[in-house]
Amino acid sequence: MSLSSLQADVTLDCKGLACPMPIIRTKKTIESMDTGRVLAIEATDQGSLADLQAWTRSMGHQYLGTIKEGTLQKHYVRKSSPDEGASPRKHAPTTPNDQLLAMMDAGESAFVILDVREPAEYAFGHIPGAVSVPLGKLETGIEELRSLYGGAEIHVVCRSGTRSDLACRLLAEYGFDRVWNVFPGMSEWEGPVERWIG
Repeated sequence: MSLSSLQADVTLDCKGLACPMPIIRTKKTIESMDTGRVLAIEATDQGSLADLQAWTRSMGHQYLGTIKEGTLQKHYVRKSSPDEGASPRKHAPTTPNDQLLAMMDAGESAFVILDVREPAEYAFGHIPGAVSVPLGKLETGIEELRSLYGGAEIHVVCRSGTRSDLACRLLAEYGFDRVWNVFPGMSEWEGPVERWIG
């Protein structure tokens, strides 16, 4: 996958800048972004990878990954909210991570895994076979989901169980009655992961 093919909500040009400027500009830019949005930072400083990984971890944001082309690096960071993952779940039926993994290991095929994270999150690591429909596009894709998976069990996954909970409630409102929230989600997933990048 090339640098130009993976979309982000905001792209920040830090080419030619040395430490600490990429971090300073990233901090300023991400503060103005809405929670859940993805920032792509274009950098040529080879130390920017370690710097951004450490900074995102310390700030509670989500480092998704980096694509490299020659000396150019494009780092992807998702802005997280301070209370992400702390919200109480409201959609009662849940599937614990280990139960979903056991279903996969047993070769069960009568279910769908729906990943409602952002495309960049999905590209840098997702459960094999998971269908990607970002939460923000779920409602507009309801009829397509109904035609493809209307009668199937749908296990919805995100990073922490929060977005997937919202997605489950939305699907239930539209008449999907076999929907489970995968909890705690990709943040603690110990099963196989497929990557489109890296």
